[in-house]
Amino acid sequence: MMDSTLSKPESLHSWLTSDRPLSRRQAALGRAYGGCRTFARNRLAMLGLFIVLALVLVAIFADLLAPYSAYIGDLRTTRLLPPSWAHWMGTDDQGRDILSRLIHGSRITLFVVVLVAVLAAPIGLLVGTVAGYAGGLVDATLMRITDIFLAFPRLILALAFVAALGPGIENAVIAIAITSWPPYARMARAETLTIRQTDYIAAVQLLGASPWRIVLRHIMPLCVSSVIVRVTLDMAGIILTAAGLGFLGLGAQPPMPEWGAMIANGRLYVLDQWWVAAAPGAAIFVVSLAFNLLGDGLRDALDPKAAK
Repeated sequence: MMDSTLSKPESLHSWLTSDRPLSRRQAALGRAYGGCRTFARNRLAMLGLFIVLALVLVAIFADLLAPYSAYIGDLRTTRLLPPSWAHWMGTDDQGRDILSRLIHGSRITLFVVVLVAVLAAPIGLLVGTVAGYAGGLVDATLMRITDIFLAFPRLILALAFVAALGPGIENAVIAIAITSWPPYARMARAETLTIRQTDYIAAVQLLGASPWRIVLRHIMPLCVSSVIVRVTLDMAGIILTAAGLGFLGLGAQPPMPEWGAMIANGRLYVLDQWWVAAAPGAAIFVVSLAFNLLGDGLRDALDPKAAK
């Protein structure tokens, strides 16, 4: 327990940065505090976090922030208007305000990113830890399946699955998730091969813990931080894959304001009305860059070998 006399910030700092924690709670809080300090010192990571948080807020309050409808335009008076005070990013070929469509499209982007991460990361973590701990035939079988998925480029494999499942944002999410888990499995397996040789795991085995309990309760938690970093770094690739499917007409279907589909719609006017494709392209670039910066910062903050 934290001593009641530690009321000053200096005392709290000393308690959190102690080299000899007196409890598991103090050790966990100390690691979290050190990671936050390392992350906060990385200005680019803070910039990435700010952009990602702004994206989340824009998606939540899209209905309030969008100045116009994202689905309805006026072909007679507002078709292909250049950026102006009335339409900050111009309008598209249907007379719809591009800024409003970008704002509402942020919801689709977050939906894809979050759902793919929720589906792919646990699958890869489970496959990798089971393969690394079990070894033998189980390891060989699971890793050969992983190698099959890794043998194909992600976008090509996603195209194949979407072609089989049919176009649509839900099927696109499933296809991207199916093609995203192998790198997480490889990473989790590599860490498990090291962890399973430690005295900590040997002690748990001597206590009679079952293999599933060892994997789920003692190995997987140690691999989570690395998987979180890898997922964050892969967010840009997920966004680009989703945009690629939308560009090809296999992702979100019209009139949904998906950024890749907006670029596909604007490619017909890229020479004269450049803003139709440039605006969603810039949005994809900024958000992808933000996730990469955030991932780099998390990698430094969660690295147990880095000095805090």
